[in-house]
Amino acid sequence: MTETENIAYDVVVLGAGPVGENVADRTRAAGLSTAVVESELVGGECSYWACMPSKALLRPVIARADARRLPGLRQAVQGPLDAAAIFARRDWYTGDWTDDGQVDWLKSIGADFHRGHGRLTGPRTVTVGDRVLTARHAVVVATGTRAVLPDLPGLAEVKPWTSREATSAHAVPGRLVVVGGGVVATEMATVFQALGAQVTVLVRGKGLLDRMEPFAGELVAEALTEAGADIRTGTSATSVTRSDGTVVVVTDTGERIEADEILFAVGRAPRTDDIGLETVDLAPGSWFTVDDSLRVTGTDWLYAVGDVNHRALLTHQGKYQARIAGAAIAARAAGSPLTQTDPWSAHAATADHESVPQVVFTDPEAAAVGLSLAEAERAGYRVRAVDVDMASVSGAGLYAEGYTGRARMIVDLEQEILRGVTFVGPGVGELIHSATVAVVGQVPIARLWHAVPSYPTISEVWLRLLEAFRDN
Repeated sequence: MTETENIAYDVVVLGAGPVGENVADRTRAAGLSTAVVESELVGGECSYWACMPSKALLRPVIARADARRLPGLRQAVQGPLDAAAIFARRDWYTGDWTDDGQVDWLKSIGADFHRGHGRLTGPRTVTVGDRVLTARHAVVVATGTRAVLPDLPGLAEVKPWTSREATSAHAVPGRLVVVGGGVVATEMATVFQALGAQVTVLVRGKGLLDRMEPFAGELVAEALTEAGADIRTGTSATSVTRSDGTVVVVTDTGERIEADEILFAVGRAPRTDDIGLETVDLAPGSWFTVDDSLRVTGTDWLYAVGDVNHRALLTHQGKYQARIAGAAIAARAAGSPLTQTDPWSAHAATADHESVPQVVFTDPEAAAVGLSLAEAERAGYRVRAVDVDMASVSGAGLYAEGYTGRARMIVDLEQEILRGVTFVGPGVGELIHSATVAVVGQVPIARLWHAVPSYPTISEVWLRLLEAFRDN
């Protein structure tokens, strides 16, 4: 019989994705002893099955699309993409799904790493196999989310793809059905259509990217359709079977679609179903409710950071929360009051209330920060949407012949600041941080008039937006 080992730390972090890593980095920098527990790979979903592999797959696709828009270059890139080379580059970015380097990094900051499935077994206590880790100050849950699959009879036998199988694939299916219309669905449809698959996208709602301004999904759908994908809105899969390697999808409209693989990208659920929440009077499988210091409501020792608190399911927002949580834990451990006076050690996460930035790496890219027009109106703000054709900017024409895109800013007419900004078009992902600064900083729109964009860059769209606001 194995003897139980009891180890005490200041902080125990459950989950070693980017969020857990950042919490550990901040608590160790504050001098707190820290343990990190992970059952899979250090680096988490983002490093191995989401952000990094998906963008590695998308980059050659987007680069070729941009090249094809330039006279003198388009003829040189008319051949098919080299899928094997693209997969190999993706494998390099995932470290071939090994985490030695990231484990070494954890050790380099002085954190102890415990490989295994960690479960809460009471207040301030996490058990990993035969090890019981107790936390003097805080336990941080940073276990992230998993892909949701619909409740369809026999689906498990079909062996459907989720985001994990799509981003780690080593072969291109001849025919791929994508169920969903969000970020994963549109990005993976973009990848596999470009790699040679015949892609059919089934969208239950009215269009793609329904959490952004409507024109974002419309422009992405137009581009996917032009590339050869079949986008079917208002359509759901009612049954899925596989026979002799062929997937057969029957929709609620009675259509029968055959494919080689099917990808479900219909949402995420928290990885909290088997981490012992019942031992601390919380419901297994639930999202956490937290305050702005990321401490779980009703506790003085439990924190939930990143996707599991459902505030903003984005890696960069989770890492931001991790920095805040780490600083708050350190302050409380030292008996110091929480403060907002020092911007470098702020103890409240506020950027995920109304100023969340996101980029969808499709062709064209869609990038947004803050509120859409509909969201701002629902929130009760008196706003005005200002729209500009991205092609009106000289830099856009230089970037690509036939540049197609659109920009919108949402102006709060009472405070005269921006509540949201959306860009859609090739290369616009690099514009979104300027918009984030304007929205988060609540820069007066009159002051933005004096933030002069460089000519001839696509960022000159800011001038066009401000002129459109002034003149109408």
